[in-house]
Amino acid sequence: MNRLKNIFHFITTALTLILITSNLSLGLSSSFCSTASINSGDTTKKQIANSEISDGRHNVITKTVAEVSPAVVGINVTQIQQYRDIFSMDPFYRYWFGDRVYNQQIKSLGSGAIISPDGYIITNDHVAGNAVEVNVTLTDGREVSAKIIGTDPVSDICLLKIDGKDLPYIKLGSSDDLMPGEWVIALGNPFGLFNVNDKPTVTVGVISATGMNLGMANDRYYVNMIQTDAAINSGNSGGPLVNAIGELIGMNTLIYTAQGSSGNVGVGFAIPVNKIKKVLDELKKKGKVDRDFWTGLNILTVTDQLAKTYNLKTSRGVIITQIAKNSPAQKAGLKVEDIITAINDYKINDENTMIGILQEFRTGDEITITYLRDNKEMTAKLKLEKNK
Repeated sequence: MNRLKNIFHFITTALTLILITSNLSLGLSSSFCSTASINSGDTTKKQIANSEISDGRHNVITKTVAEVSPAVVGINVTQIQQYRDIFSMDPFYRYWFGDRVYNQQIKSLGSGAIISPDGYIITNDHVAGNAVEVNVTLTDGREVSAKIIGTDPVSDICLLKIDGKDLPYIKLGSSDDLMPGEWVIALGNPFGLFNVNDKPTVTVGVISATGMNLGMANDRYYVNMIQTDAAINSGNSGGPLVNAIGELIGMNTLIYTAQGSSGNVGVGFAIPVNKIKKVLDELKKKGKVDRDFWTGLNILTVTDQLAKTYNLKTSRGVIITQIAKNSPAQKAGLKVEDIITAINDYKINDENTMIGILQEFRTGDEITITYLRDNKEMTAKLKLEKNK
């Protein structure tokens, strides 16, 4: 009987050991599989992360830059500048020996954008408008001669043409629905860097403001400008300002700089593309812009003293000092001492602003004048008649 008990105990112990060993084996196997699964998961996550980083690098900005860059050009111009020698500055010397005037070649550079597959290029008038020779550098390394089709110093817009077909070009967008804070890209030839590797320099920023009326500079009128913080420097003039989908919305033209500096401080301005479209149509047809109209108005900037005299809340605007007989202004019902505060949707700050805003219109256009008379706001329709 004892012998049977011993045999039974042996068998039970053996089975228990077998079960424990099996469980340990299964546990180790399960643990190993779990660890392998974690390691596999980490690898997959890394692959996904790397893929996301790679995909993220190729975002809408980089894709737009790749799309529009081939249509950006560097512009090198030669101008003739006249100067007198130092002796000719003296009237006595000039009387006896004549006025010695010399021609000197001046070279400068700027930027431009191809806007059609047949080679039309836009740039600033202050870049190429007075050039006797214009050479354009393309992103494929070619340097080709360009012809001036037409130029408009008032708006600072110049139209060039190079020979070619199926050229890369930037599509013209719209500047009517621009939003402050919207991403924009400026491309161009700052400091001549385009010629280093035949590629434009790219800067990215946002639209800081729209409808900026900056008045006059060097006989050019800058109204309704786009302000951007995308870096613009010397040589960027004439280059394209594009939106995030590669449409031309403006032409980089001006920068504000800190005192004693000539570099970018994040305040740049571009001519809006809708204004460019209008000027380009006229330059293609006539080579110039016709602004041969008159208003019959003599005006004066409203000063602080005038504002006090007329009990005005602000010194912005211009006061009418004289109206010509039978002029468009007289026909519109305007009177001396009326204070003009706006033309259409443009606010009038001073004489220069008003003159610049009038340059936006053409002969035959009818404009709406907003003015104050006896401190009451009134409006009048004025037709811009051909100058007599």
